[in-house]
Amino acid sequence: MLRRQRGVAVITALLLTTLAVTIVASLFWQQQVQVRSMENQRLQLQTRWIVRGALDLSRLLLNQDLLDSQTVTRINGVWATPLEETRLDDYIERERQEGENFNATLAGRLVDAQSRYNLANLATARVVDPTELTVFERLLENLKLDASLARPVAEMVASAQKVATPPTPTPTPTSAPQSGGAEPMDLLRVEDLLAVSGVTPQVIERLRDYVIILPGVTRVNVNTASAELISALVPNLSLSDAAALVNTRDRGAYYLDEARFKDLPQVKAALTQSAVTMTQIVVRSNYFLAYSRVRLDRASLDTQSLLSRPGTTPTTSVVWIREN
Repeated sequence: MLRRQRGVAVITALLLTTLAVTIVASLFWQQQVQVRSMENQRLQLQTRWIVRGALDLSRLLLNQDLLDSQTVTRINGVWATPLEETRLDDYIERERQEGENFNATLAGRLVDAQSRYNLANLATARVVDPTELTVFERLLENLKLDASLARPVAEMVASAQKVATPPTPTPTPTSAPQSGGAEPMDLLRVEDLLAVSGVTPQVIERLRDYVIILPGVTRVNVNTASAELISALVPNLSLSDAAALVNTRDRGAYYLDEARFKDLPQVKAALTQSAVTMTQIVVRSNYFLAYSRVRLDRASLDTQSLLSRPGTTPTTSVVWIREN
């Protein structure tokens, strides 16, 4: 009997010990999870601060480019120099003092947003612009896509535009409340075109480097635009002739360190076809896309930002930031 009691006592002690160890291990695990979660939040916050620093650098480059040349945006301007993947570890004082390794890198580049076709040009005041519709149709043809998609895309752009309406008078207490109409869906990015019948993810990927959605109507910069877009802007200019023009433009920019087109008369002289509309093109850009990629230990952040540089004063502002 005594042996049985001793056996029960030993088993009970073992069970209590196991239970205590399990509870302590669970507490340590929860604490470790909380610490790791806090570390991840700290890393994500630090990556966002690094992105802010990268945006400040992009703004500085655009401002300097404007000081170098106020009337023209060159394809080989200081803004076009990409920031290759650069280690930030050497610039972190804490690492040098405490011997830690953060494995921090930053890469970025700027793209002329007006080197792409602005889909907002397709309609004005919710009315499709036939001239711009024709340009977009030719662009789709040059990209080997179905040109019939241009019409529904233009109609979607038109329906998404908001028309300013006069303010309605304040209703009197005796008047019945009126229900307003549904607000149109904003068109913010190229992926929104998937709502158009016939537009597939493959079409979006093909269009991604050739179209953009900018605030309001903008013009295409002929100094940075692709051959496909230049050919679409000029009805009688074949794609091969546009490609030859782009090759000549880029060689002149890189070897002569100057813009191929410094003003619209030079553009008109180079494009002998009289069908080009000078109001559709420019030689200077106001909008740029800034791409940033930050790697910080386990955290990573890819962002795309739209920068605006209007006027001739070196002031560049951030329109929006999107995290990928």
